[in-house]
Amino acid sequence: MNALADKATKFLALHQPGDPVILPTVWDAWSANLVQQAGFAALTVGSHPLADSLGKQDNEGMTFAESLARVREITAAVDIPVSLDIEAGYGRKPAELIEGLIETGVVGLNIEDTVHSEGGRLREPQEHADFVAALRQAADAAGVHVVINARTDLFVKQVGDEADRTDRAIARLRLAAEAGADVLYPVGRHTPETLRRLTSELPLPVNAISTPDQNDRAYFAEAGAARVSFGPFFQAALATEANRLLQRWS
Repeated sequence: MNALADKATKFLALHQPGDPVILPTVWDAWSANLVQQAGFAALTVGSHPLADSLGKQDNEGMTFAESLARVREITAAVDIPVSLDIEAGYGRKPAELIEGLIETGVVGLNIEDTVHSEGGRLREPQEHADFVAALRQAADAAGVHVVINARTDLFVKQVGDEADRTDRAIARLRLAAEAGADVLYPVGRHTPETLRRLTSELPLPVNAISTPDQNDRAYFAEAGAARVSFGPFFQAALATEANRLLQRWS
């Protein structure tokens, strides 16, 4: 447990605004090894590519147990810190989620505010913050500072009026910060102006998303991001290249 706690502390320390950690998003031991061998300091496991690799649908088409079974293979294959997208929590209690992550060797998590099991509704801002608080309490009780990346889907789901969407996202994520989150994730492909506003007005390190073949680390550093992940785009880019190779033979 002490080794896992140390790994979690080191993972959190990688999140530096203006000096972002790049976390390629993986889905199995092969892709995780690819990332570690390329020299990255940590990685994240995305629900979308993981579900695809299992023949399941994203948005909790797989179970928490199915996710953990695959992630256990990943943590056994690599030494670097691993974070897992736990979607909306699969209907599990926060303590159960933290217990499963720690047992699997995971030191970070993404938690969405979309409740897939309830028609894709968004949790109310305080409701999401309360879920974050319960996750933090459970992790603290377990003695591992699991790095909580609190995500809002306001942008990707285009919820409400665009004119005040950034204001609402900031207000929502500030509540999550007060509840014990470590990183804030206003997921979406933002304009440079919006990303700079988010990184400057939010009180914690901000996670940005990118495709692996666009922008670069310097772009996100200048915008003030502390973490960059690829969501489903790394897997999609590899699929495009695989299709190119296969078409020569079909």
